[in-house]
Amino acid sequence: MKEPLSLGIAGLGTVGAGLMQLLAEHGRRIGEVTGREIRVAGVSARTRGKDRGIALDGIRWFDDPAALAADPSIDVLVELIGGDEGAPRRAVEAALAARKHVVTANKALLAKHGVRLARLAEKQGVALNFEAAVAGGIPVIKALREALAANEVRRVYGILNGTCNYILSKMQDEGSAFADVLAEAQAKGYAEADPTFDIGGFDTAHKLTILTSLAFGTEVAFDEIHVEGIESITSADIEAADALGYRIKLLGVALRTGSGIEARVGPAMVPKHSAIAEVSGVTNCVAVDGDFSGNLLLIGPGAGARPTASAVASDIVDVARGLVLPPFVTPTAKLAPHKRAKIDGHQGAYYVRLSVYDKPGAMAAIAGRMGDREVSLESIVQRRPRAALPGIDARGTPGSAATVILVTHETTEDAIRQALAAIEKDGKVAERPQMIRIERL
Repeated sequence: MKEPLSLGIAGLGTVGAGLMQLLAEHGRRIGEVTGREIRVAGVSARTRGKDRGIALDGIRWFDDPAALAADPSIDVLVELIGGDEGAPRRAVEAALAARKHVVTANKALLAKHGVRLARLAEKQGVALNFEAAVAGGIPVIKALREALAANEVRRVYGILNGTCNYILSKMQDEGSAFADVLAEAQAKGYAEADPTFDIGGFDTAHKLTILTSLAFGTEVAFDEIHVEGIESITSADIEAADALGYRIKLLGVALRTGSGIEARVGPAMVPKHSAIAEVSGVTNCVAVDGDFSGNLLLIGPGAGARPTASAVASDIVDVARGLVLPPFVTPTAKLAPHKRAKIDGHQGAYYVRLSVYDKPGAMAAIAGRMGDREVSLESIVQRRPRAALPGIDARGTPGSAATVILVTHETTEDAIRQALAAIEKDGKVAERPQMIRIERL
């Protein structure tokens, strides 16, 4: 058997503790399949005396994760701190500079500094592995780096945030309001006290940044992702989607277009009959369209101690076996600049919900604005007026409003946004129009 592989684990939170438990239970098995004993030689965390339910006897403690990373006794830094700056960045940089392999679950760090870190790892001849950074226990990084390396990927998309999927699923199943489900998710620990990172779409955008680079051979470019959250989704949207044959999901989508890479995060309507529509709760899924592989859909737990620890351990196994690949499939010297396709050029059908003042000529004016931008309507559904709605119409008199649901034929994002801006400016609606893309799966 080869020399033992020594790990330094920075971060002993949910995932770090889960990894320690996995190694305690399956360390011998990993050693048998890799031919190397796996040892935890050092750890680092914020608090020393905290009860984490794991044994740390005989393991060196480091207050500074960067010192752990550079220590000669460590072969692999396992970075599980999280965050794109500060301690995790310093630790990863120190490990790579010292020619240590790095295994990380840090999506934010990779989305911001991935190319530079990958370049350093390649220069030093060491691994930078990050299976756990996207979709928890789902092996999507390995699928893109290895199994699908011979394919030209045309599109990658999926449900990449369990918190948002839980909220939308509960709204669908129980008819609950967004605020009520969010409060429940926070009480159960699925959402943070400040949930902006999740419900605002930023967590999904970090993960989509990584998938985009892997799928299309481009530099990571978090700032080029169009990001929308689910804060504006109401029970009325959930009900209307159901009546129209759809489910609403927060999707991250990246695809090749003639003008560049269209990468976006936002709520989308997906057909009820699609597999992705059935993915509920905190479950994640990732779909990849390859020219030879066809459409692949990977479904599984997107977070949690055990699934994420499993993903981290799979990266450790690769290091133990001596497998070192370019972190983003394509060597960094050959990564193409990320050429962004403007979201205004997106083509597809749209769902629109309007709260229209119940006045003569209002619908004709709305249809006219749509026609001005050559937006063709597939269907119009009007519901009874909400007489209690406070509001002032264009003439300055109190007015009741009716909910009107529009579904468009395929059009451009620019056209539908211009039409809705004109409708809102005309004063024919009591609220800002709601627009949701209908996804072609």
